[in-house]
Amino acid sequence: MADKPHQNLAIIGHVDHGKSTLVGRLLFETGSVPEHIIEQHREEAASKGKSGFEFAYVMDNLAEERERGVTIDIAHQRFDTDKYYFTIVDTPGHRDFVKNMITGASQADHAILVVAADDGVAPQTREHVFLARTLGIEELIIAVNKMDVVDYSEDSYKQVKEEVQQLLNQVRFNSDDAGFIPISAFEGDNISEPSENMPWFDGPTVLESLNNLPEPSPPTDAPLRVPIQDVYTISGIGTVPVGRVETGILKTGDNVRFMPSDAGGEVKTIEMHHEEVPEAGPGDNVGFNVRGVGKDDIRRGDVCGPADDPPSVAKTFKAQIVVMQHPSVITAGYTPVIHAHTAQVACTFESLDQKLDPASGEVAEEEPDFIKAGDAAVVTLRPQKPLSIEPSSEIAELGSFAIRDMGQTIAAGKVLEVYE
Repeated sequence: MADKPHQNLAIIGHVDHGKSTLVGRLLFETGSVPEHIIEQHREEAASKGKSGFEFAYVMDNLAEERERGVTIDIAHQRFDTDKYYFTIVDTPGHRDFVKNMITGASQADHAILVVAADDGVAPQTREHVFLARTLGIEELIIAVNKMDVVDYSEDSYKQVKEEVQQLLNQVRFNSDDAGFIPISAFEGDNISEPSENMPWFDGPTVLESLNNLPEPSPPTDAPLRVPIQDVYTISGIGTVPVGRVETGILKTGDNVRFMPSDAGGEVKTIEMHHEEVPEAGPGDNVGFNVRGVGKDDIRRGDVCGPADDPPSVAKTFKAQIVVMQHPSVITAGYTPVIHAHTAQVACTFESLDQKLDPASGEVAEEEPDFIKAGDAAVVTLRPQKPLSIEPSSEIAELGSFAIRDMGQTIAAGKVLEVYE
C-alpha cells in the first residue's frame, strides 16, 4: 500500500459537465476497473436507455443514483499513476450536494475542475472554485471536457479557458498553479494518451498532470484528529466509526476520545480498504472499533483525538470569512448553518469584529454594522450546540468551514481562535 505517496483528489465542477465520466475513465485507463465490469455496465446502461454512461456507471454504483443519473455520495475510489496512488473524493455536482463538496474538498490535496466546452463557466463551477480556494486545495487541474461535442475546436477551448481564468482571478486562485487540458472523458482524448483529434494542444495529458503534482506535506506532528463521517454497526466487530485521519497517527491500543460527544476508550482494530492495519496516518480513510463505545455514544460530526489531548469544543469562536453570495446584508444575530469537516451546526453571528480589505487582508473598518457579498471580515460565531473545531493556524484540516443558508453557500471561512 505505502510504496507510493498517497494523494486525495477531488473532482469538482458543475452538474452534467462530465465529472463521473472522467472518474470512470481514469479508473478504466489506469486498469483499476476489470474489463468484464465495464462490459456489464455497458449492457446495463444500454438496457436503461442511458447508453454511453458506462464509465460513469463505474462510479455510480448506488442503484438510486443510476436511475437518476446523478452522483450523490462521496465515493472513495482508488487508482494508481506511475508516481502516486490516488483516492478520488468524488464530489457531486447537484445543488443540494454542495455541503458534501465542502466535506469532500476539505479531504482533498488537489482537484480537477471539470468544465464542459459547450457550456463554459456555470453557477456551480463558480461555487466549487470558490470553495476549493477556501478549503485549501493546493493545485487545480482544469479539464475542459466534452471537446468531442464542439468538434475539438481550439477556439471553443480558448474561450472557456479565458472564462475560467477570469473566475480564478476573482477568487485569487493563483492561475499559474492551474494547468488547462482539453479532453473528452467520453471518447478518452488526452486522458492517458495525447489526442490525435487536437494536434493544436501540446500540453500534458490528465494522467501526466496528476503525476506532476507536488507531494502533499503530511502533517504528522499535529495531534491525532479524525472527523467522523458515519457510525456503523458491523456484526462480529461492533460499533465502527468511519472517517479520514486528518492529522496525527491512529494506532491500535491508543486511548482516544470523541468530542463533543465525550465518549472514549481503547482502539481495538483499524481497517482500511477492507484490510486490517496496525496504524493509519493523515489522508487514510479508516473504519475503527473502540472498546466501550457504542452506536449511540458517538455520531457524525464528532472528532476523535487522543484521550489526553482531546479535540477542542467551541463555545464561541473567532473566524475570518469571505462572503460569497447573500441576497441582502449580514448583521449580528444572523444564524445560518456552519459546515465544518463532517459537522453541521447552526451558528449565530455574535459580533462583526472587523471588515477587511479582501485584496490586502488589512483592516478596513472596525466593528462594521453589516457585511455583504464580496466582503471579507473577522467575526465571532456562537454554535447553537457543541461543535468541535480547531484554529486554522494549529490544525488547518479542522479549521476551515462553509456557511450555508437557503440552500446555497453564503460564505467560507477559517477559524482564528476557539473559546472553549
